[in-house]
Amino acid sequence: MIVGTCLGACIHGIDGALVDVEVDVAPGVPQFSIVGLPDVAVRESVDRVRAALKNEQFRFPMGRVTVNLAPADVRKEGAALDVAIAVGILRTTGQWDDAGDAVFIGELSLRGEVRPVCGVLPMLLAARNRGVHTAYVPEANEAEAMLVTNMRIVPLRTLRDVVLPHRTVVGDGVQVQEEQPLDCGDYGEVQGLHTVKRAIVIAVAGNHHLLLIGPPGAGKTMLMRRLPSVLPPLEEDEALDVMRISSALGIDPLGRRRRPFRMPHHTISAQGLVGGGSKPSLGEASLAHRGVLFLDECAEYRRSTLDCLRQPLEEGCITIARVRATVTFPTQFMLAATMNPCPCGYDGYEDRTRICTCTERMKRKYIGHLSGPMLDRLDMHIDVPRLRSHDVRRPIVTRTSAEMKADIVRAQSFGYARNAAYGVRANAHIPSHILPIVCPLSDAVREVLLQAMETMGLSPRAHDRLIKIARTIADIEGSAHIDVPHMQEALFTRALDRRLGQLHAT
Repeated sequence: MIVGTCLGACIHGIDGALVDVEVDVAPGVPQFSIVGLPDVAVRESVDRVRAALKNEQFRFPMGRVTVNLAPADVRKEGAALDVAIAVGILRTTGQWDDAGDAVFIGELSLRGEVRPVCGVLPMLLAARNRGVHTAYVPEANEAEAMLVTNMRIVPLRTLRDVVLPHRTVVGDGVQVQEEQPLDCGDYGEVQGLHTVKRAIVIAVAGNHHLLLIGPPGAGKTMLMRRLPSVLPPLEEDEALDVMRISSALGIDPLGRRRRPFRMPHHTISAQGLVGGGSKPSLGEASLAHRGVLFLDECAEYRRSTLDCLRQPLEEGCITIARVRATVTFPTQFMLAATMNPCPCGYDGYEDRTRICTCTERMKRKYIGHLSGPMLDRLDMHIDVPRLRSHDVRRPIVTRTSAEMKADIVRAQSFGYARNAAYGVRANAHIPSHILPIVCPLSDAVREVLLQAMETMGLSPRAHDRLIKIARTIADIEGSAHIDVPHMQEALFTRALDRRLGQLHAT
């Protein structure tokens, strides 16, 4: 008995899963069966593979053909196993005697053409991690496969190219290109609001979660929509992360060289925000991985939906367990959000024409749309005042997006050099157990922080986040140490704590 083996791959969540394809041909009534938890698309490969082999002038074996997909307890989905199954049959029947270690990926047409599939990038990354350095992929997926370094790529137009490859190439990795100008607007067009722009620089430089609070028309949404203009370029490993998610979703990864900027509507469901479903799928939180998730008017979102972000904000990932599968999706993003101070929007911003009409109970209920645990995970809360008429009339010298981005890139480089020894990139991601080592505080700075915790009623989590924010401010200033002014500025970014204190006082 001869059992032909071959290595294929499929997608599990957003990760590649390698599949050992075993083919047995035995005498008996002609039958073609696939075992090993195949889904409908995999089971239907029976007819595609049979027709493709015959139309490419290969011999299809007579008898009982059994294909086993191992490991047998993991569900296999999609049509990417077609080529691997066909190659397993060719090896079993002696029509191709190549014993090389390679992974075969692709969908077959009835005429034997190899069609493109989703998820080639994560599949090849999984193969490389297993020590496989040769991959047969659809020719249409060649450019995507080239993103994986140290991988010999054999592009396939038809099934015949497996036996007689017309050419091979070697993956050259992710080429991070110079970014083209965006059409999201420039911060140089924004009059005034220097304090808010400063907060945006701090938030992006340290990847701190940012909440802007202000009345209608203050420019909160306009400021947040310009965030892509100051986001630093993706590093190679970050770009590979973003492209891996795009590839698993069937989106061309070559066009995903920028940091994601996702802005879901407030009617979004919890499943749409963090992922889920009977067959776990990605949510907006994972689509924003390595970028920004922008929630405009976050108090309008359902409280239960917002609370679903608590684990992603804390852990940088979310695990979804279902009967069919348990998958973990990455969710390391910067949360940017806006909200009004009260239902009418003018609490604390009254003038001659606008007066707050909300009762204290209405204000508490409105802010209560964000639960206490959720608010505690937001690093920075910044007040955004409305510009006065005289500020609009006179020209104000303001910083452009390019200038702000230069500060951000410089601060991040300063922080990377310090944090790299601990496997951390952004200041916001420094684990609490190494915080005293990475961000030591002098007695004077610690006294300022402890006094603020007492007067503002801050939690231990807020204590750690304030230290990280102060560390980012010091990086922007080019300081090796956290000084008192850095901590004082960090405390200034907690506007919501002061507002809640006032509400409780009344």
